[in-house]
Amino acid sequence: MMTRSPQERVAYQLRDLYGRYGYTQYKMSKFEGYDLYARNKDFLISDQVITFTDLSGKLMALKPDVTLSIVKNSKDTASVQKLYYNENVYRVTKGAQGFREIQQMGLECLGPIDSYCISEVLLLAAKSLSTISGDAVLDVSHLGLIRQLLDSMAFSHDHRAALLKAIGEKNPHELTAACQAAQLSEDDTQLLRELTTLSGSPEQVLPRLEQLVSGKVSPDTLAQFREVIGSLSCSSIAPLVRIDFSVVDDIHYYNGYVFKGFVNGIPGSVLSGGQYDKLMKKMGRSDRAIGFAVYLDMLEHLEDTQAGYDVDTVLLYDETTPLTQIRKAAKALASNGKRVLVQRCVPEDIRYETIVNIQEVTDLEADA
Repeated sequence: MMTRSPQERVAYQLRDLYGRYGYTQYKMSKFEGYDLYARNKDFLISDQVITFTDLSGKLMALKPDVTLSIVKNSKDTASVQKLYYNENVYRVTKGAQGFREIQQMGLECLGPIDSYCISEVLLLAAKSLSTISGDAVLDVSHLGLIRQLLDSMAFSHDHRAALLKAIGEKNPHELTAACQAAQLSEDDTQLLRELTTLSGSPEQVLPRLEQLVSGKVSPDTLAQFREVIGSLSCSSIAPLVRIDFSVVDDIHYYNGYVFKGFVNGIPGSVLSGGQYDKLMKKMGRSDRAIGFAVYLDMLEHLEDTQAGYDVDTVLLYDETTPLTQIRKAAKALASNGKRVLVQRCVPEDIRYETIVNIQEVTDLEADA
């Protein structure tokens, strides 16, 4: 019996999702010049890269990352570029003993991005998670707010890394120790301790966040964060969105929104993304950018019962059914967002939710 793997099913649905929002597919070579990754090792999940020398004598690398290649091979434009990809990358994952070929899918939004672009990317990140499972959460943070908050406190720059590490680990003991080493005041220490544990729905968190950081961060930054997060509350994915300022990632490259996605039953994050204007600038670009990746290899941990169906509806017809009637019925079902498989008999190798025959669709249209 042939069935699609969770990775295949999710990849199929994500391609449809991203395409419906106007994102076009970006395809790339399996290799890039090694110098691209050597210059940007801090941006990579692992700094270990598979290299080889091509016939011209140039040192090449099997790509460990997609974002760097997209930034390198695209140009600044007056309009926003919206791209998605489905690529394999080659790298050492955390806890692994060797290199793995990892299927990774995601999207990038590059150009003069604004609040709408940011909210759209966050929306698609949450929708990507809901495609995988209904039991998921998207944790959103803002490095700009954290950076401005730290800048408002009097301490040596040398202590910033230790403070961010403790915040990211949600470790109050280590955070207190880092604050003491930085000689922060008791008030600033308590503020950071509360910020680190501040996590929950936007409705729960935003009022307290505004109280905590008022007068310490830019009102414009705070207002934009409130607007972007608030825009998600009007959508169907609102229950998935959670504010969590322990999501910090690499402050050297990310400068604004950062986020991670988690699915119940899968250890670790299955989605990771953020705003990486700093990386764009480092690579000689004036554009801004935000994007995320879905780690499809993580879905091997997903129970098969959570994986969903290959199609939503199987549409059955017989040899007497006119072709025009079949096409009309399939179109009617697909227009409602259904994935429709047209067959003469019930398939044995496909997971489906419902079976509908031509006459049922015709009767429904007549009643309408």
